Amino acid sequence: MAAASAGGALRPARLWPGDVLKVGAVGLRTRPMRAFLSALGIAIGIAAMVAVVGVSSSSRADLDRALAALGTNLLTVSPGSTLTGEKAQLPLESEAMVARIAPVREVSAIGLLDDAKVYRSGRIPKTETSGIAVYAARTDLRAATGAELRGGTWLNAATGSYPAVVLGSSAADRLGIGHAGPGVKVLVGGKWFTVVGILAKAPLAPELDASALVGWPVAQARLGFDGHPTTIYTRSRDASVEDVRNVLGATANPEAPNEVQVSRPSDALAAKKAAGEAFTGLLLGLGAVALLVGGVGVANTMVISVLERRAEIGLRRSLGATRGQIRTQFLAESLLLSALGGAGGALIGTLVTLVYALYQGWPVVVPAWAVAGGVAATLLIGALAGLYPAIRASRLSPTEALAAT
Repeated sequence: MAAASAGGALRPARLWPGDVLKVGAVGLRTRPMRAFLSALGIAIGIAAMVAVVGVSSSSRADLDRALAALGTNLLTVSPGSTLTGEKAQLPLESEAMVARIAPVREVSAIGLLDDAKVYRSGRIPKTETSGIAVYAARTDLRAATGAELRGGTWLNAATGSYPAVVLGSSAADRLGIGHAGPGVKVLVGGKWFTVVGILAKAPLAPELDASALVGWPVAQARLGFDGHPTTIYTRSRDASVEDVRNVLGATANPEAPNEVQVSRPSDALAAKKAAGEAFTGLLLGLGAVALLVGGVGVANTMVISVLERRAEIGLRRSLGATRGQIRTQFLAESLLLSALGGAGGALIGTLVTLVYALYQGWPVVVPAWAVAGGVAATLLIGALAGLYPAIRASRLSPTEALAAT
């Protein structure tokens, strides 16, 4: 532990980084179970933090992917309320007027048939409507809303004039219909309609999920539809969405623009994303508490280690080890213990994110900053947890330490 200088005096031997690691690992090797349990406390905290960030990031990546596919340039126009509190109505010409806005690329609409109900058969009680709404739909509705088919076909110029219906995803499930076809019929407004298609869930137009959609002409001819749209969907150039949004109300109903509601469906998804981020912050706080508890466990382990190894400390001091070397040894042991827990926790958190994201069908995203930050946090916790025990060990005099044994 000591080396001779040029003048013959003894000076402490220098501890190289490799030597520090070796002496720091002594306590871990001699007490493996205690070291494992202490590292486990750190690992749980880091795994929780990495998994929370990873799962949240994967969820947001899936949402961003969905928004990119569906587009954020969809605006909807619907009637609001009159000054007397009654339900307003959009003019018959509102679609055509909206289509004249220069940046608008696509316009489509649906019209609610209040009195029409949908039943699987004529034996179903009239009160059991299953909450399914009936809409007259334009043939270009899918292009405007981004809705996809789960099965069958969409309404076209031919089927839109005949008793054919397309069911939303929830509506089909409630009616117990799993597929579309010539032999599959439902009662719509007291008349039999053939189910020609079933929609998949429509994230930007959720009102379509629990609906039965029939062609605009057949709705007017057979179901008493008055032709007034209840929701108009528009697609605009991305750079002009806000400008279009500002004039939609006055364009759709020039006589009463205050009775028109204009919304951007993607804002609801953005709000969902923001709520997810807030929840992530809460879970990260819980992970930080777990990490702090793990740090207390490391500190407790190191304090006990100093008490149990006083003979070793006294012997090393007698052989020439300095206080700084003793302090370095125990601080290195604490850092190694925390680093093992941090690395294990980061690995566990990454695996949890991988499994959960694959199960949900999301892209797997584990931010590098979360892993690096987690390991860095464990090293900081380890340094703080080991500082007091290391200082305490370095202050033991050789005679005191050897006498205590």
